[in-house]
Amino acid sequence: MSRPLPSECDAFYHHYIGLTRGEDPTVLPVTYGPSIASFFSSLSEEKAGYAYAPGKWTLQQVLQHLIDVERVFVFRLLWIIRGDSQALPGFDENAFANSAPARHRSLKELNQEWLLLRGSTDQFITQLSLQELARQGMANGSAISANALCFIIYGHVLHHMMIISERYAGH
Repeated sequence: MSRPLPSECDAFYHHYIGLTRGEDPTVLPVTYGPSIASFFSSLSEEKAGYAYAPGKWTLQQVLQHLIDVERVFVFRLLWIIRGDSQALPGFDENAFANSAPARHRSLKELNQEWLLLRGSTDQFITQLSLQELARQGMANGSAISANALCFIIYGHVLHHMMIISERYAGH
């Protein structure tokens, strides 16, 4: 399997895919898993409620967003590789963030959940076959391949790691 072609997903996701390296989606967990775990384990509880601008998410909300979106993307991946042909709906990440109880949870608690979920995602992706990765489905009104979803999952995390580093870490 190789990197996803632009036609394998909506253009919205091309940025996330572009943040990743490599050709084989089943080695993304080895490539990125340790650095993701290290990065999030190093976040300070003192910054949990910090938002870099009015109306922007706190660090707690960013972590909850990552948890929620990872679950959605992995469900989409499972749906597609199991061959279900029904289209999956989109979701509003801001509505999810506004209804999630992130501000009532410690950063440590959120991070524990996040790292457990990431481990599950890593294990799931490493065992995918070429046949499964080649499958296509519909999500949020657009065609998407299982292969593209693997790269999107890691690219989405890398995107938020960059934002946290640039806008949250120095505060």
